Amino acid sequence: MLKIAILASGSGSNAQALIEHFTQSPWGRVEILVTNNPQAGVIERAERLGVACKSFNPKTESDEILLLLESSADIILLAGYLRRIPVNWTRAFNGRIFNIHPSLLPKFGGKGMYGRYVHEAVSTAGESVTGITIHIVNEQYDEGTIVAQYQVEITPGEAPHSIEEKVRELELEYFGPTIESWMAQQSEQR
Repeated sequence: MLKIAILASGSGSNAQALIEHFTQSPWGRVEILVTNNPQAGVIERAERLGVACKSFNPKTESDEILLLLESSADIILLAGYLRRIPVNWTRAFNGRIFNIHPSLLPKFGGKGMYGRYVHEAVSTAGESVTGITIHIVNEQYDEGTIVAQYQVEITPGEAPHSIEEKVRELELEYFGPTIESWMAQQSEQR
């Protein structure tokens, strides 16, 4: 069974869905949640579900947190983590850090493209389809190998908050099962 670390910065709906999903999984368990925001709502959610939490300052404690992650996790899931992952982390966890992005990459990805900014760009572009991308994190923003994409139809010019709601449903439904499927495939390849 793989040990999972979650990195999150916000309220934690995705992190909560992941923790709940993996309490029932034969493939992995969430062992720790790490946040760069000591006021984040995700801390309360994780603690309520029995997951250890650690907040840190990424500017001064990055190396210490990497050591903690290396000792307590096999894979890392980014669930609304709003910081760039340091190169030494991507190298230490090569191919084992996963992000969920709120668009169908490569569209609407890259630096500054997160949360509401993505949905505003999708709306402004007049897209009729959007979705989520689950990908492996590498040294570039949103350019890692795509593991899976799930889409939803929208009306061209649809309001960003409406797009956000539709995309959030996809995130909550598919992130956990997609990672679990990846874990099962890795197990079969051993």
